[in-house]
Amino acid sequence: MERGSQGLPAAPPAPRSAARQRVDRLMREAVKFGAVGGAGVLVNLLVFNLVRHSTDLQVVRASVIATVVAIVFNYVGFRYFAYRDRDKSGRTKELTLFLLFSAVGLVIENGVLYAATYWFGWDSPLQSNIFKFVGIGVATLFRFWSYRTWVFRALPAKEAVASAESFLATDAKKGPAKQRA
Repeated sequence: MERGSQGLPAAPPAPRSAARQRVDRLMREAVKFGAVGGAGVLVNLLVFNLVRHSTDLQVVRASVIATVVAIVFNYVGFRYFAYRDRDKSGRTKELTLFLLFSAVGLVIENGVLYAATYWFGWDSPLQSNIFKFVGIGVATLFRFWSYRTWVFRALPAKEAVASAESFLATDAKKGPAKQRA
């Protein structure tokens, strides 16, 4: 038996409330989303600056190319890291929704850069990077909501319980048969 600092038995940890568990899950999800998203931002900015400085493409076109590369990078990161525990059935639907919401995010992200560049004339390399980054931030809020709500959906509790029960029932049926053999 474990003892506390005064030699008395240590009290068991208090159970967490359902609300606290939901907050903890959301925080873990946000951290994973942030890790993939942060790497995606680096990919996005790196490709943006590489395309912008090595070609004669206009700023927003270079940004769209960079965003598309980052979208591909992010899908792999989200599917196989951040949301690997989510429902994997219906990959075609998942990918379609991911691309749809990513396209909306692309418009938001590059709309900010477009407005800064063509409406306000802020088009120096530093200004372009600042507004590209601001656009990514605004689009990220939309993407986080849409991906977790529509694309990488959690398995409903009823389906998870039914799946576990059917698995246990199958094992129970196999158990006695193995003992008879």
